[in-house]
Amino acid sequence: MARAFRLGLTGGIGSGKSTVAGFLADLGAAVIDADAIARAVTAPGGLAIPLIRDAFGDAMITPEGALDRDHMRTLAFSDPAARKRLEAIIHPLVGQETGRQAAAAEAAAHRCLVFDVPLLVESAHWRSQVDAVLVVDCLPQTQLARVVARNQLDPATVQAIIQAQSPRLRRLRAADAVIFNDALSLGGLRAEVAALAVGFGLSLAQLPHPPIA
Repeated sequence: MARAFRLGLTGGIGSGKSTVAGFLADLGAAVIDADAIARAVTAPGGLAIPLIRDAFGDAMITPEGALDRDHMRTLAFSDPAARKRLEAIIHPLVGQETGRQAAAAEAAAHRCLVFDVPLLVESAHWRSQVDAVLVVDCLPQTQLARVVARNQLDPATVQAIIQAQSPRLRRLRAADAVIFNDALSLGGLRAEVAALAVGFGLSLAQLPHPPIA
């Protein structure tokens, strides 16, 4: 069996990366979502919870037994050392589950594995694990407006999140392909994905709807 094409997918918050991942899944790709895995390991009963409690104390755990994301976000943005401690707990667990899901997808004969990784560019590990990097990009002011509207966060908080992520130019320099998703309709974005899909080993015949030009 031929090895599946491995695509790294990344983009800043509010760029539309998750929507692009969904379109790639429509085309038959197996999407392995690092954020979703991170949420699972920090949910009640998640593998990271005892380690987070040991490292940061009960104050970082909600009454339901999950990571207190708001409290941890505030700490991580104000204390880089705390952020590194959290990453040292979560990243190995995410890596283990990512490997398990990738092996299962290849065994199921998926021709393309999409690794949806927000911090792909920041990690030396990831670039060597994928055949190409697709960056979903938009203007910073578009990111800000989208996330404020979607997450109901204040602009200063969103700006801090954007600044904590990899700089836009660094992501673009790491890209093998870029989708500029700033003023695109959903149909236009789907068409951009379809235009790149064949190069990722995917077939347009699997689209549930024809791409809209």
